[in-house]
Order: sequence, then structure tokens, then C-alpha cells
Amino acid sequence: MRTLSTPEGALARNLAIGIGIQNFPEGLAVSLPLHAAGVSTWKSFWWGQLSGMVEPFFGLLGVIAVALVEPLLPYALSFAAGAMIYVVVDDIIPEANSRYVPNNLSHQFSKTNSYLHLRVI
Repeated sequence: MRTLSTPEGALARNLAIGIGIQNFPEGLAVSLPLHAAGVSTWKSFWWGQLSGMVEPFFGLLGVIAVALVEPLLPYALSFAAGAMIYVVVDDIIPEANSRYVPNNLSHQFSKTNSYLHLRVI
């Protein structure tokens, strides 16, 4: 019989705590706007709780989906990484350079830091 004192049990406990911590802001993101809109405190609380009830079902559905498409997973993840790089290059870098001040110490430091990070990779 496995208990929480085994390494597997400790890992499961830590995962459950992490999921609980991650779910707390999600419940607040549902409850607080409802409460601000005039819904009662208890109704807002229960709608926040209800929003998390679908996670176990869709978590299992996600496990099954990943198991079925596992050979395609590297391609899908590389596509997602490419999409993130595109967003950074197309949106974030031009926005950051829109307020460029020549010879600004923080800008020079940022460029040097980026260059050194790329050299490490």
C-alpha cells in the first residue's frame, strides 16, 4: 500500500498542492467580477467553485488525447514555440523599441544581456 510517506506519495501530494494553488486565482477570477456585479457572496463563491469542476474530466480527456497523438507532439510543440517567437519578434520587440533613447544605459545593458544569453544558447 502506498502512502504519502513514499516518494511517489510525496510527489502526488506536491502536485495536488500545486494544482490547488493554481486553481485559487482562477476561482477568484470568476467570483470577484460576479460579486462586483451585484451577485451575492455565496452565489459568487459557488460559481467560482463550479468553474473548477470541469478540470478533472478535461484533464483525463487531455491525457487520452496526448496519448493518441504522442508521435505528433514534438511537431506541435515546435509549432507553438515558433508562434511564440513570431509574437515576440512581430509585436513585443517593435513595441519595446518605440521608446528607444540613444545611449540610454538601460537599453545598452539590455542589448548586452540579450547578446550574452544568446551566446550561451
